[in-house]
Amino acid sequence: MPNRPTLLLTTLLLSIALSAPLAAAPVIGEPAPEFELTDTAGTTHRLSDFRGRTVILEWTNHECPFVQKHYDSDNMQDQQRTAAGEHDAVWLTIISSKPGAQGHVGPEQADALTASRSAAPTAVLIDESGDVGRAYAAQVTPHMYIIDGEGTLVYMGGIDSNPSADPADIPTSTQYVLAALDDLAAGRAVAEPVTRPYGCTIKY
Repeated sequence: MPNRPTLLLTTLLLSIALSAPLAAAPVIGEPAPEFELTDTAGTTHRLSDFRGRTVILEWTNHECPFVQKHYDSDNMQDQQRTAAGEHDAVWLTIISSKPGAQGHVGPEQADALTASRSAAPTAVLIDESGDVGRAYAAQVTPHMYIIDGEGTLVYMGGIDSNPSADPADIPTSTQYVLAALDDLAAGRAVAEPVTRPYGCTIKY
């Protein structure tokens, strides 16, 4: 019969295993995790539906001051339009806040937010379970990811280089998402494929 130290060690290892993530964090240069989510109109979207086009994923929480920084200044909307107009990219805004938590909204409220901010994502996707956010190891809002036309993850991190909530800092910041899109358009590898994300923690 196992002695007490052995039983304690076995219990500890089992606890660690059960609490570990079910999937490894995504890796730059590897296929991005496939997902299936419904948008605010009830349409189902899969990452594989957009094969052949660049896809940007934006995790959001409208109550987060770091998100507000980029929407109140129109920086996020400008990037959404640039991505679509200059790069023919798909921009998917994802809400992973659980019901009752900060940032959680239903489809109608999400559409109202999009309209009130003149935002221009391809679609707003609802991830109440948090499964897709966890699959991407999304930590904060905004947390940004770029997937190329082959389905490969080529960028993950912050929208820009200044981790503040002050819109006045935007003009002097490096805009990582736009820079990555320019690199892809020029046939170059993304110069800074991983950067530090900043913002409010996602309310899984």
